[in-house]
Amino acid sequence: MSKIVVVDDSYAELQLIEGCLKGANHTVVSLPNSDKLEEKMAIEKPDLIVLDVVMPGRNGFQTCRDLRNDDRCKDIPIILCTSKGNESDKFWGQQQGANGYVVKPFKSDDLLAAVKKVLS
Repeated sequence: MSKIVVVDDSYAELQLIEGCLKGANHTVVSLPNSDKLEEKMAIEKPDLIVLDVVMPGRNGFQTCRDLRNDDRCKDIPIILCTSKGNESDKFWGQQQGANGYVVKPFKSDDLLAAVKKVLS
């Protein structure tokens, strides 16, 4: 189906998200941080990025904004998948250019619905 890059600093979360997406026949590339993500996206050419917000160094909001300002990846849809579930967080994510927002802990169906919505 689709090639999805997942960025999360938690190995357990990476495994959970990866399993959910692979179970729906997506190809998944997992990354433990957003270091040099823009360059990696130019190589990987994914259909979608699932991005954690709370990460050391450059957080997901900053990363999302940076991706939107990079010609190599500005058109790749982004879903923020995070424990930050306040309405203000969702609004801020949207302001940074996110196409979707999933709050952890999530049900597999919720993540897959967000992926389907963003990719359709």
